[in-house]
Amino acid sequence: MPLHVPPAPAPALRTVLTALGSPTAVREARTPSLRAIQGPASPELPLPVHVLDHITESTGPSRARLTGWRFLIRSGERAVAAADTMLTPDGWAFSHFFEGPYVASTERALRQAEALPQHYQPRLLSVPELYMLTLWLHGDHTADAATGHPAADDILVPLAPAPPGIAAHRPHRVAELLPVLTHRLTPARATTLLA
Repeated sequence: MPLHVPPAPAPALRTVLTALGSPTAVREARTPSLRAIQGPASPELPLPVHVLDHITESTGPSRARLTGWRFLIRSGERAVAAADTMLTPDGWAFSHFFEGPYVASTERALRQAEALPQHYQPRLLSVPELYMLTLWLHGDHTADAATGHPAADDILVPLAPAPPGIAAHRPHRVAELLPVLTHRLTPARATTLLA
């Protein structure tokens, strides 16, 4: 089934296009593959980036919050880098270019998701407490991409590199993976409190 990639805010896309068109921004980026491109590069597959904070707090359920949009930068047939944008008090702003394993891993996870039988809205979900990034396949493909919380039947696909003990590129329902993540963090917090 096709993924329903949400449209990025126009100002976020404009900031990435401006940065791609700036020789200074590209030259100063720590992305050798972006600097080595021969020919045009284009931002594609905008994904809203949500952060899941405080997954072990007893004050209530964890909440996902939108922190930016990520664009894969394509040259030819493959993504060579990514560009992040962030929301500032003045609106959307370009944050930075980067490359590395998450670029290829995101492409791979999106290809996996295309083969699933259900329609999904792809998003990225970061779990900073575990240094973990997942492709979040939201079941309500018509939802506002800037809002929402992972539903129990949504799918999370951990991207590589995943934390030890969590298999990258293995799809999990949120109801199955979130308790595992919470359990992994709980002992660490208890040890920290006792020290």
